[in-house]
Amino acid sequence: MPADLYCPDCERTYDAGPAEPWRCACGRALEFADRPYPEGEPLPLSRLDTSDGLWTFFEFLPIEPHVTFHEGFTPLVDAPAWDAAFKLEYVFPTGSFKDRGATTTLSRAVELGVEKVVEDSSGNAGAAIATYAARAGLEADVYVPADVKQSKLMAIQRAGARPVRIEGSRQDVTDACIGTVEGETADGDDAPFQTGEGWYASHAWNPAFYAGTMTFAFEVAAQRDWTVPDAVVLPIGHGTLFLGAYRGFSLLEEAGIVDDVPRLLGAQAAGTAPIVESVGGDPLGGADESTDVADGIEIAAPAREDELYEAIEATDGDAIALGGDPIEATLDRLHRSGFYVEPTSAVAPAALEQYREQGTLSASDDVVVPLTGSGLKTL
Repeated sequence: MPADLYCPDCERTYDAGPAEPWRCACGRALEFADRPYPEGEPLPLSRLDTSDGLWTFFEFLPIEPHVTFHEGFTPLVDAPAWDAAFKLEYVFPTGSFKDRGATTTLSRAVELGVEKVVEDSSGNAGAAIATYAARAGLEADVYVPADVKQSKLMAIQRAGARPVRIEGSRQDVTDACIGTVEGETADGDDAPFQTGEGWYASHAWNPAFYAGTMTFAFEVAAQRDWTVPDAVVLPIGHGTLFLGAYRGFSLLEEAGIVDDVPRLLGAQAAGTAPIVESVGGDPLGGADESTDVADGIEIAAPAREDELYEAIEATDGDAIALGGDPIEATLDRLHRSGFYVEPTSAVAPAALEQYREQGTLSASDDVVVPLTGSGLKTL
């Protein structure tokens, strides 16, 4: 049976089903009532059958693998020029880490008997949801900004999904999407139950997406002989990979598989840096003005902002903002080093250098950085 949902704040439980609410009546994002993890010692990587990709870790996931390309176990490679290890998240089937959440989200949709999914995205998540919906044989509408990059728009269309272009801000896109999926309240309740217009496969709100992104942490630990680095530097928009990493490493620690949770250090774009503001930093990061070079993380109001702040506090982490110049310089450097990524992927490596310059990280710290999206998507 599909796992039910519950609210960590008011402790209300909602039955699983295609009309389940996309958030609690109290406004909090919902989570799975089940939080499974295996007992005993994990196998070393040399003896682990990774042919199912991230679903190798099915014992940690409250979802059955119905929709998959056997994605995952992306390479973890040395990057000597940065004195770090890069995890190449841009080699997924649709060219971004969002496939981690798409496989689990669409698998959840199939479990629930959903016929149509609806998502809002600046591009990468939309392409992933559209592609996995095609794999599942489900209809998909993807709400996108009117100025979405043509390459990402075509990825959505060619998967058979219907892009819905919305004028205005990124928040306007989300609002339009929610207006479609949110229906009448039930029995006097004010929880936003979903209508027949589609099931909200939101990468920001849907807990199934985070079940997928937390496999990033499982892979990093397995690829390092079940140890964790001192720190992981990640980009933050809605924070789906950042929170996924926190949940995954925390679950490994809770299961007794690793001893610690690494410091989680966030990176945002100058001028669109609400998490930086919440930790008391400069939202412009010393830049003269906002930058739009990293459009993939330009999220002014993350759906799980409080959870991001809590993850930073719990891991003795931090968040900083980067201007356009260091992001573009780092992008050029990545390309010259053989890492063909999109501009948003340069934010975390650029932040790594700044964290070292300001003394947050020492030269001896063991650091992992994900490279999140392919440069082919900028063509």
